[in-house]
Amino acid sequence: MKGYYEPLTKLLRDAGWRLLRPGKGSHEIWGNAGGGETVTVPHNCKSRHTANSILKDAGLSHRF
Repeated sequence: MKGYYEPLTKLLRDAGWRLLRPGKGSHEIWGNAGGGETVTVPHNCKSRHTANSILKDAGLSHRF
């Protein structure tokens, strides 16, 4: 399995989130234009539990 980075970032983009800046190491900081919330997304996200946790933090339903 490749990982969850690409499908996770696609779901975030579709929900109105955008990449704000690179984070430390292999992470990115994504932000919601409407509310000012941020989530951290790792490039090497291989765990569905991590991906679902990021979606939960972003206010989206669990998808994986």
